[in-house]
Parts: sequence; C-alpha cells; structure tokens
Amino acid sequence: MIRHTRNAFLDGRLTICQPAKGYRAGVDPVLLAASIPATKGQSVLELGCGVGTASLCLGHRVRGLALSGVELQEDYAQFARCNAAENGQSLAVFCADLTNLPSELRQKRFDHVIANPPYFDRQASTVAQDRGREVALGEDTPLDAWIETASKRLAPKGFATFIHRAERLPDLLSAMMLRLGSIEVLPLQPRVGRDANLVLVRARKGGRAAFRLHAPVLLHEGRAHDGDRESYTPRVRRVLRDGDALPFLEHPEKT
Repeated sequence: MIRHTRNAFLDGRLTICQPAKGYRAGVDPVLLAASIPATKGQSVLELGCGVGTASLCLGHRVRGLALSGVELQEDYAQFARCNAAENGQSLAVFCADLTNLPSELRQKRFDHVIANPPYFDRQASTVAQDRGREVALGEDTPLDAWIETASKRLAPKGFATFIHRAERLPDLLSAMMLRLGSIEVLPLQPRVGRDANLVLVRARKGGRAAFRLHAPVLLHEGRAHDGDRESYTPRVRRVLRDGDALPFLEHPEKT
C-alpha cells in the first residue's frame, strides 16, 4: 500500500487511513454523511467513495445499514476496504467506473445513493499534479452522468444526496429535475455575511413535493478567521466531533 497517514474523524471515533499525498478527506464527506436520513436496515450506495470516509461516518451514526461503495482508483478502493475492517464495519467496495457498474450493482436498488463528486470543471481550472488528487477533484465524468447513475440505482421513493460547490447548483438541479423529484437544497455558509460556497442537495425517486430551499447552515462563528483556534458553530461541532445528524430542517432548540 502507498505511503499513508492515519487520521481521526468524529473526535477519534473513526480512524481513517488515506494517502499521504493526493486527495485527502476533510469535513465535506462528514457533512454529507450527517445529512443522510437513513434508518437501520436500509441500503446505501456511495458513488466515488474514495477511502470510505462518508460511508463509514454514516455507518457509525446509523448501525445496521448495508453499505456499498464504488471507487474508480484501486488504491483508494483498497484504503476504503481496510478502513471499514479497522473500524468494525462492513462496506462492499467495487473498483469500477460509475458509468459502467459491475452486474452485481446493476441488479440492486438502494434506499440512498450519496456522492461527493469532483468539484472542479477542468475547462475552467488547473489540473492537479498528483493523479489521485486530480481524479478526485477534477471533473472527468460529467455531473449529469453521476445523477443518471444515482437515479437508476435508487429504489422507488429512495433518496439521492449530493454535496457540491454552490456554483454547480444549476447543473445539479437541471440534471435532477429530469429524473427525480422533491428536490431540497441546504446551503452551507462559511461565515456570517459570506455567500454559501457549498450545498447539500437531496432528491427523491418518484417524489412530487415542491422544490424547497432551506435556510443555510452556518459553519463558523465570527465574520473572519481568528488565529488557529477552532471556530465551528455548536451545531456543526456536534456533527464533526460527536457524529450528530445534520437534518435539512433543524429543531430550533438544537441550533
């Protein structure tokens, strides 16, 4: 296995091994996992699962899920398998292109399909020098293909949930509206007075509810970065440290 580091997630409740160089998981997959309204006994497929961070964070919060992941890069897929074993979870990882899934996955339908796709359109951004990082961050497979695969793998009334950069929201919505319904958007706002730079987007197979734009989740306290101290808001801190859920509609007493 390539040179790697061991990193604590959820305040040490999970240990994730990942390449020392290349794409390294941060808070985005943790936020994605926290937003999934999964319940015990349901099935979850993660497209582009990387080293398994999002799936394993979800599996830690909701026990008894049937977790599967698809990852294009074999090194990262192997990390995901090892991370699942080390954290006492079961995660079936398939090394495959999401546009050409193995027959075992094509024969299944899932209650949830989740994804943290590459953020950057390489027609308007710079290619990363590290191949692993480039595959993870640079969009090669069109975003529309991610949505198409997600919709095909969903069971009736199943949910697709994506985290992506806010400027790609029009692309997400246009692709989802062709295939899914009951679309909801949860903006993630870095600080007071700043535009949201990330969005969580959820849609339902066969859903008929009206589009819903939720109030943003504030990630950091204060209007500017203040030294090296942690500045996450209490709500986000509970997600990142305690493994709490991040529902699209939060109860007022928990904000």
